Amino acid sequence: MAASLLACGIDPERAILFQQSQVSEHAELSWILGCLTTMPRLRHLPQWKMKSKIKNEGSVGLFTYPVLQAADILLYKSTHVPVGEDQIQHLELAQDLARIFNGRYGDLFPEPAALLSSTRKVKSLRDPSSKMSKSDSQAMATISITDSPDDIALKLRRAVTDFTSEVTFDPEKRPGVSNLVTIHAAMEKMSVEEAVSQARGLDTGAYKKVVTEAVIQRLTPIREEIERLRSDPAHLEGLLARGTLRARELAAPVLREVRQRVGFC
Repeated sequence: MAASLLACGIDPERAILFQQSQVSEHAELSWILGCLTTMPRLRHLPQWKMKSKIKNEGSVGLFTYPVLQAADILLYKSTHVPVGEDQIQHLELAQDLARIFNGRYGDLFPEPAALLSSTRKVKSLRDPSSKMSKSDSQAMATISITDSPDDIALKLRRAVTDFTSEVTFDPEKRPGVSNLVTIHAAMEKMSVEEAVSQARGLDTGAYKKVVTEAVIQRLTPIREEIERLRSDPAHLEGLLARGTLRARELAAPVLREVRQRVGFC
């Protein structure tokens, strides 16, 4: 994960990169915030509804995971959080918990706002009614940043579309083709309208090749950089260790203040 984030452009001099499990303040704040959260509030969150339905019986860890996410955010008094559209409700939980805590114990946490990219949600290549997810059981449904060019080409060639050959953007009526347009626009850093304009005169089969080329061109340098970084694990471990120290310096005084306000010390 560290190699992937660095390869995607995260600058460790500007952002603190660390393993959450190495900063115990996250877990302790999560427990405290969990005491301010109701079970009905968590039951309505999308991750629990989706994954517990698939597994028939979800774990307590899955149920309370959004509270841990809220702790991850509030522990650093974050004001803005980059999220996908599917995480908006989880961020709203963090906002609610900030309000609840502040209301009971005095102002401490800002209410974090969402930072949404223009590409809000990429859909599954096999089922464009659902989001693309690394946990999807269908290997052909998801493109990974470490996929080879051949794997990317195969997955996009088999992507679900429809029987209309023209390329248009209509997520409701043509979710599969619209998903390809979304991916193309994201990879080329252009608008959906520009992507559709570039596809004018192409059928969906030919357009899949255009999208494939755009994805390969964007992901190949990232994949190669990941491989380079992974070849030097000592560098990654050192970077994470330094990040852990910096994160603790920020997290410890915030948790100390939380403990004092709730009466733990």
